[in-house]
Formats: sequence, structure tokens, C-alpha cells
Amino acid sequence: MFSSVAHLARANPFNAPHLLLVQDGLTGPRSSPAGPPGPPRRSRNLAAAAVEEQYSCDYGSGRFFILCGLGGIISCGTTHTALVPLDLVKCRMQVDPQKYKGIFNGFSVTLKEDGVRGLAKGWAPTFIGYSMQGLCKFGFYEVFKVLYSNMLGEENAYLWRTSLYLAASASAEFFADIALAPMEAAKVRIQTQPGYANTLRDAAPKMYKEEGLKAFYKGVAPLWMRQIPYTMMKFACFERTVEALYKFVVPKPRSECSKAEQLVVTFVAGYIAGVFCAIVSHPADSVVSVLNKEKGSSASQVLQRLGFKGVWKGLFARIIMIGTLTALQWFIYDSVKVYFRLPRPPPPEMPESLKKKLGLTQ
Repeated sequence: MFSSVAHLARANPFNAPHLLLVQDGLTGPRSSPAGPPGPPRRSRNLAAAAVEEQYSCDYGSGRFFILCGLGGIISCGTTHTALVPLDLVKCRMQVDPQKYKGIFNGFSVTLKEDGVRGLAKGWAPTFIGYSMQGLCKFGFYEVFKVLYSNMLGEENAYLWRTSLYLAASASAEFFADIALAPMEAAKVRIQTQPGYANTLRDAAPKMYKEEGLKAFYKGVAPLWMRQIPYTMMKFACFERTVEALYKFVVPKPRSECSKAEQLVVTFVAGYIAGVFCAIVSHPADSVVSVLNKEKGSSASQVLQRLGFKGVWKGLFARIIMIGTLTALQWFIYDSVKVYFRLPRPPPPEMPESLKKKLGLTQ
């Protein structure tokens, strides 16, 4: 699959970054007996080599997709694990709002009952689960973006780019949640059921003994309800925000920005996207937290019992968590691309053929 997608990526200019092609290392005039000598040949070859070494692989190649998946593992696994204390308090506020009345009260009660170590409950399933989710989320997003853009063609891929981002991210998240579901179920049990289990090694066998495989996957449908809208917003909002920042806010073209400046734009766009992500996915997140705590309940039963007001409990904590989380994930993911010298295409521009059709060029 990767090889066929890589071939399509090279065929579609919408997906491929604008690379400078230099043939034979000759960019200046050759010296001739009749005229002055041209630039030293060694300088021209060094310039050509520098251009050729700009990227470590082709956009859309198998190596590109694998390293993007690695970037997803690093960005999602580390950030979610770092925010386990906030996530723990948020989950407890959702399943027991009478005891955990707010974010600061939640931290206070948790510290009083469990100590500082109690804030780290659930770190192992969080790290494993969200690393697997990150692999699928970011890796498959790049795959589906290439695949769908080539199905649309260059002009339609530009015109319908927001729909393209939404479709590619939704497709990727479908598989990412299947990878995440078992660890998410164990995490919620550890964090929200006092005395149930303190570690993943204790929780997983106990869950399997009580409910079989169903215990690990009964939350996958609510996860899709929460994560697919979240991820669609995360990627589409990020892509369009980056485009808008370079167009209206950043005072110079992206090509003239240093990598550090580009990463700052990435972080800002990621935080903006994260705020919207938290809002659209919070009701389903509340359902998932309660569902994984209780035995025998369905998503519809939990939703009916919580009511409209109940599903918004813990939203402020989630906005802080998801805003920071999303910004850091995009920053780390883009940093991984920079480290491995992966192609990072600029925001898409209208194809010349479309400009001619619309009469925008002479």
C-alpha cells in the first residue's frame, strides 16, 4: 500500500513540496576558452549536493509514512503521559461530581487521599495506548491525505482541501481508536474505581476475568464518538489555521521563516485547534469515562442519565488539557519531521491550471 501511495504522491503536485531540481550539479555557465571562466565547478557541485540532501526521503514514500508514524508515537505517548495527573482529576470529576467539585478541589482531594504518587495512577496504559493511537493517527493521516488527494485530482484537492483534511483524519482515527480502546478502558478503571487496581498488570487480568474481551472493547463506539470529531477538528482546524497565520499574521512568507519560527507557528495553530477539539469532543468523553467505570451500562443509558448539563462537567479542565496537549503534539510532531529532514510541504496554493480557468492569470 505504501509503495502505491508513494507513487501517487510523486504524481500529484498538491501533495509534494516544491523541490528545486538540479541536474548534474551545473547551475552556472561553463568556462570556455573564449570567455571568462564560470563559477568553480566544486562550488556548483556542493550547492547541488546541499539541495539534494535537503530531505532524507521523498514525500509519500514508505520511509516518510513510517517516520511520520514514529513522530505520532513520540508526540502522543509523551504528552498524554505527562498530563496524567490532570486527566485523572478530569475523569474523577466526570464520574463522581459530588466528591470532586472542581479542578482545584479534585487535586486537593486526590492528594489528601492518595498522596503525590496517586496523581500518576494510570500512566502505563496511558503511555502504551496513546502511543499506539499516535502511530495510527498521524501515520494513517498522511497516508489517507495522499490517497484522497490523488482520487480528487490536483484542482479539486485544492478546492476541497478542508473536506480532504476531514476525511483523511476521520479515516485515520477510526483505526487509531481500535488500537487505543483496550488501554483506555484499563486506564479509566484504575483512575476512577478506588481499590480496583493500581497498575495495568493488576487491572488487565481482572477485567478479562470479569467480562472477557468485551471489557476492553465495549468503549470503542463511544471512543469513535469522542475521538473522530476531535481528530477531524484537530487536523482540519490546524491545517487551515496554519494557512491563515502565514497569510494574515506572519509578516513574511513561510519560505523565509527559520525552522524555529515555523515551529512557533505550529504551536500557536495547535493550541487554537486544541480549544475547539476539547469543546466538540467533551460530551462523548464524559460518556466514555462513566461507561468504562460501570459494568453492564450502555452508552445511551449513560448519556440519558447524565443529561445535557452532566456531559459538560469538567470542560474547563479538558480545555486546558487538550489545548496544551494538541499544541505540544503538533510541535513535537513537526520537530520530529525537522529532525529526520522529512518533507514539510508549505500551505497549499492554487494550481496554475485553476488560476487560468478562473481568469486570475494573464
